[in-house]
Amino acid sequence: MPSRYPAHRAPLSNRWQPLAYREQAPQRYQPHPEHHDREHQRPTEDAPQASRPSKPSEPSRPSGPSKPPGQSKPSEPSPDTVLIRRTMAEIEPIADKVTSYFYALLFLRHPDLRALFPAAMDTQRDRLFKALLTAARHADDTATLTAYLSQLGRGHRKYGTSPAHYPAVGEALIGALSRHAPRTWDDATQAAWVRVYTVVSQIMIDAAAEDEKSSPPWWQAEIVGHEPRTRDIAVVTVRPDQPYPFLAGQYASVETPWWPREWRHYSFSSAPRSDGLLTFHVKAVPAGWVSGALVHRARPGDVIRLGPPAGSMVVDHRTDNGMLCLGGGTGIAPIKALVEDVARHGRSRPVEVFYGARHDGDLYDIDTMLRLQKSHRWLSVRPVISDGPTLGLSGELPQVVRKYGPWNAYDAFLSGPPGMVRSGVDTLVGIGIPSHRIRHDSIDELMASASR
Repeated sequence: MPSRYPAHRAPLSNRWQPLAYREQAPQRYQPHPEHHDREHQRPTEDAPQASRPSKPSEPSRPSGPSKPPGQSKPSEPSPDTVLIRRTMAEIEPIADKVTSYFYALLFLRHPDLRALFPAAMDTQRDRLFKALLTAARHADDTATLTAYLSQLGRGHRKYGTSPAHYPAVGEALIGALSRHAPRTWDDATQAAWVRVYTVVSQIMIDAAAEDEKSSPPWWQAEIVGHEPRTRDIAVVTVRPDQPYPFLAGQYASVETPWWPREWRHYSFSSAPRSDGLLTFHVKAVPAGWVSGALVHRARPGDVIRLGPPAGSMVVDHRTDNGMLCLGGGTGIAPIKALVEDVARHGRSRPVEVFYGARHDGDLYDIDTMLRLQKSHRWLSVRPVISDGPTLGLSGELPQVVRKYGPWNAYDAFLSGPPGMVRSGVDTLVGIGIPSHRIRHDSIDELMASASR
């Protein structure tokens, strides 16, 4: 079947950048003269939780247990951070109004940028603005800020973002903040925001430029398998047009031909395969444009686009720590990938999987998980049902996990609906698992994907 996307992928600089900026080398951001002195997103995530491999050709493993939150931060915020936090506290109650004004300024002054955004802005509208505020919030934490923004910079390549776009975004940001934060805004505050945005934009520009040396901005992938599992869940298998390096437990942003510029995130349901195929578990949600299209409309032969891999919910194979895995609904997909990854490395370590669903019939992948359990003595799989009768465990997934253990010597991995992840993190911290040994993807991104 002919592709709905053009077979030829022009270089990013020729495909997306405004004509005036084509063929120019990446440039350093310069603040607008009047100021003297950016994704899933994913253009945004909340507190940075995930980072993709630095080079797709050489996926990287975690360097070790991540530091507890705040460990690398100075004890006292810098003067710029103090000013920025004052502004953020003032605009928080009217965040929707500030966001709307930000985009109005951006598109009014730079109408050519509108084409880089989806036609419907209901999901997108908060993402870029939240990303900027999140970056500002972590201005004093250099390591966290760099990891977070580098991922955003690489991910923004798929949107067609170029270095020339960053000054426009910075001007709109300053304009929106200065208008809606009159109590805290002054020359010193504006200078602080310009300085921080200059750092933010340069990290993203540099990361994108480095990524361009080894990776395309996006991959085309043909659907080669489409297996309905329930009325609203399908297992979708694709063949990318070129090698797609990733790690088990990561996810990819996906764009369909039916909803251009609408990107949603789906986790890989298997460890990397020798045949190069990629598989996702997709649940169609109410009014979900992308998820509904992938479940009910997509067929073998259709072509979708993939953004770069992202996510830090991966296995550290240098340790034999036990693994506690909570997978709710289609969140079982990356958990299955993690199990396959452990099996492939051949090191025995206890892996305890709790697979949650509302009803027995919603455990669409339980047979696969039980087959894995039968093949590996170190693996235990426990289905958990929250609603309705069941012969297995019954209750909310995090509360059921609390009854087992102890888990304080385990690394934890959580994937599923945002509420389950939040509750699960709280529960696991409460029973003694240090927060830096609990891995999951950004809550904000989970919410964005769950809504579409």
